[in-house]
Amino acid sequence: MIIFPAIDLKGGQVVRLAEGDMDRATVYGDDPAAQARGFMGAGAEWLHVVDLDGAFAGESVNGAAVGAILRDFAGKVQLGGGIRSRESIERWLSLGVARVVIGTAALENPDLVREAARDFPGQIVVAVDARDGMVATRGWADVSTVSVTELAKRFEDAGVAALLFTDVGRDGLLKGCNVEATVALARAVAIPVIASGGVTDVGDIIALRPHVADGIEGVITGRALYDGRLSLYEALRAAE
Repeated sequence: MIIFPAIDLKGGQVVRLAEGDMDRATVYGDDPAAQARGFMGAGAEWLHVVDLDGAFAGESVNGAAVGAILRDFAGKVQLGGGIRSRESIERWLSLGVARVVIGTAALENPDLVREAARDFPGQIVVAVDARDGMVATRGWADVSTVSVTELAKRFEDAGVAALLFTDVGRDGLLKGCNVEATVALARAVAIPVIASGGVTDVGDIIALRPHVADGIEGVITGRALYDGRLSLYEALRAAE
């Protein structure tokens, strides 16, 4: 199981939001590249990077910070936030991003996802962000009438690398990962699922680990790492 330490970017700083609310941001540093190096030194082979400003703007805003992370991190970077066009996908992949995460466009422009998954196999991840079981878009500011499972099934034959499932109501709150809903999604589709939102401590990783056979590929953790409730070393060991 892959552990994805999260680096969320707002105004060039490393932050964590509570429930996706840009007005409830906690700043953890002003040097994203240094944070990436720290995670690398602790053993991380993947990073999950989100351009939060980009998620609301619909285009890259923290590109300079992402570029610095790509230069300094020797592992693989999964990037999301405002990636809603073919040009944006191609640009980031050409700059060295291993996977791009598409959220809003997956609901509004599914053909873009299908074409990208076909042309860039193994490099397209669909974000399935949920508020009370329904898909949230545009930086989680809007909630659609489409269920999480319905959206996921639309891409079952598209060849996407993974689904990134986030329970928005738990994200950044240390309430514990929604293991039940995450595993239910993984069992409902044939696409690997990455868990996100609410990881509190190593117990969440231990709870997810037996469900690798159900399709759980990995877990993203942010605030628990930054607040010292979870060490990256401990998380990596638990995921083995």
